[in-house]
Amino acid sequence: MNDTMTISSPMAAKVPSPPFQIYGMPWYFFALFSAVVLGATYLGILPAGMIGAFPLMIVLGAVFNLIGDRTPFINSFLGGGAIVVIFGSAALNTFSILPEEALKTMGTFMKGGGFLDFYIASLITGSIMGMNRQLLIKAALRYLPVILGGVAVALSLGALVGALTGFGSKQAVFFVSIPIMGGGMGAGAVPLSKIFGEGLHQDPATMLSIMVPAVALGNALSIVCGGLLDRLGHVKKSLTGEGQMMVLQSSNKSAASDTEVSEDYKKLRDKLDLSQMGAGLMIATCFFSFGALVNYIFPAVHGYAWMILAVAMVKVLGLLPQKFEICCYQWFQFVMNNLTGVLLVGIGVAYTNLTEVAAAFSGQYMLLVAVTVLGAIIGAGIVGRLVGFYPIEAAITGGLCMSNMGGTGDVAVLSAAKRMELMPFAQISSRIGGAFMLILSSVMLQIFG
Repeated sequence: MNDTMTISSPMAAKVPSPPFQIYGMPWYFFALFSAVVLGATYLGILPAGMIGAFPLMIVLGAVFNLIGDRTPFINSFLGGGAIVVIFGSAALNTFSILPEEALKTMGTFMKGGGFLDFYIASLITGSIMGMNRQLLIKAALRYLPVILGGVAVALSLGALVGALTGFGSKQAVFFVSIPIMGGGMGAGAVPLSKIFGEGLHQDPATMLSIMVPAVALGNALSIVCGGLLDRLGHVKKSLTGEGQMMVLQSSNKSAASDTEVSEDYKKLRDKLDLSQMGAGLMIATCFFSFGALVNYIFPAVHGYAWMILAVAMVKVLGLLPQKFEICCYQWFQFVMNNLTGVLLVGIGVAYTNLTEVAAAFSGQYMLLVAVTVLGAIIGAGIVGRLVGFYPIEAAITGGLCMSNMGGTGDVAVLSAAKRMELMPFAQISSRIGGAFMLILSSVMLQIFG
C-alpha cells in the first residue's frame, strides 16, 4: 500500500478567468479610457477632426455593439450590435444627447473627411484581391441577373399591393418602390426627384419629400432583414455559403480547384505582416482615386463602379504581384475588424434621421415598404439559386443592397448579416444597380407617367 496520498484541491487547480474584454482590452482599461473621452466631450474640449472623432466613435461603437450582441431577440433576429450601433447613435443626434460640437465633429469626419469612402475603398480592394480569379469571373457574369430579379419582383409586389390597398399601383411604384430600390439618397432619391419633377411637372423638392421616408424606412427594414437572413442561415444551412456567393461542387475536384483559393495562398494571405499593411492602404486609396479620375472624364458612371471594374480587371489579368494582393487583403481585414463599429456610429449620426423614419409610419405605407424589400429578397434569392449562387448571399447582395441606402446601407446590411466580405457585390448593386434604376425610372415615366 502506498504511504503517500496526493490531495488535489479544487481551489488550487482553478485558473483565474481572464477579465471581460471590450474592444480588445480588459473592461476596466476600456472604462478608464472612455471616461477620458466622454469627459472631454461633455466639457467641450474634444479635439476637432479625426483625432477627436476616432476615440469618441470607438467608445460609442463598442458600447452599443456590446448592448446589441447581449440583448435577447435583438441579437438573434435583428442583426445584434450593428442595428443598435446605428439607431443608438442616431438617437444621440436626434435627441441632442451629445454636445452639438461632438456631433458636428463626427458628421464632418464621415462626410467632409471622407471616412465612408476610405472604409469602402479598403473593403472593395481587399476583398476582390483576396478572391480566386476564376471565382471572380464566374460570379461577375452571373450577378447582374440577380439584381434584375430582385428589382422585377420588388416593383411587381409594390404595384400589386398598391392596387389592393387603394394607394394606387403607379403611385406605389413611383413614390415607394423605385426610390427604395434606387441606390440611396445622393445617387438615388435626389436624381429621381429631378427626373420625376420634370416628367410630372412638379417641384423636385416636393418629390424628394415624398421619397425620403420610403428610402429611410426601406434602409431600416433592409438592415433588420440582413440580421434575419443571417439567422435563417443558421437554421437552414443549405441556403447559405456563410459569406461565399457561389455554390461549389466539392465532389468535383477540378471545379473546386477553379474556384477555391489554394491552401498555400491562404497561408500567405492569413499570415499577418504589419509591414505590408501600409502598402495595402496606399493601393486601396489609389484605386479609389483612379475611380474618381475616370468618373471626372465619364461622369455618367459612378466612381465606385469604375473602381470596382479597375480592381477586378487588375485581379483577373494578374497585373499586380501576389505579394501586393496580400497587402490589400490584410489591410482590408484590419479595417473590417477594427473600424466597422466606428463607421456604423457615423452612419447613425450623419445619415440616419429618426424624425423622418417616424414621420412615415402608417400601416399602408409600411406595408408597401415591407413588400418592396421582401420582393427584392425573394427575386434576388430565386434568381441567385438558378444561376448558381447561395440564395441567402444572393438575397443580401442583389436584394437588400439594392433596397438599402447606398454605400452606408451596404455597410449596415452586411454588418447585420455578418458578411462584410460581400462588399464588392454590394457595391455593384448600389452603384451599377442604382444607375440602372435611374434609366428604368426614366423609361417607365415615359410609358406610364
